[in-house]
Amino acid sequence: MINATNTGVKRELVPSGNFVARCYSMIHVGTIKENIKGEDKWIDKIKITWELPTELRVFKIENGEQPMVISQDFTLSMNEKANLRKFLESWRGKGFTEDQAESFDVTKLLGIPCMLNIIHKVSKSRNEYAVISSVAALPKGVICADQINEMFEFNYGDKFSEEAIESQPDFIKNKIKSSVEYMKLKSPESNIMEAEIVPEGDNEDDGLPF
Repeated sequence: MINATNTGVKRELVPSGNFVARCYSMIHVGTIKENIKGEDKWIDKIKITWELPTELRVFKIENGEQPMVISQDFTLSMNEKANLRKFLESWRGKGFTEDQAESFDVTKLLGIPCMLNIIHKVSKSRNEYAVISSVAALPKGVICADQINEMFEFNYGDKFSEEAIESQPDFIKNKIKSSVEYMKLKSPESNIMEAEIVPEGDNEDDGLPF
């Protein structure tokens, strides 16, 4: 008899509740194919990650205590109906003008603290997971501890490297390597589809943290 058992260590979920957090990682995943309501669509995605300095755990003994982290994917769009725009307006407590939204540099988020409301949900496969329900600016008088994790930024311009890609978990690496941007970098002469990508541009400093 050979019995297979589930002896893996269950990863601890980020707790639910309100937490002081700091954005430390920004990954431009690129334009990837996703199935939306039964239809395949090419969507330009970014992944933003925050650390929770009040939620310290020992993940590896040699590293000592480190903050728990939580990520969220967004379509890279500042359209007035886009989730990213709504999320950022909630974070900074102020709407964007159309001129600001047209050329907003999302890397301004790096290093900026906030308050995250985290809730737990159950997937169709009955697995529980944590998700960001809402975001707000840090209330007056509330202090966010100094950043612990090293700042990380990946894009297809000045922050591109294979080493940066390989430093990521497999599921992120696979998404990046399936993107239109990555495949064009590797095969410039390929006839891969031209996907619509939100244009980048300069953004004037309006005195806000981002």
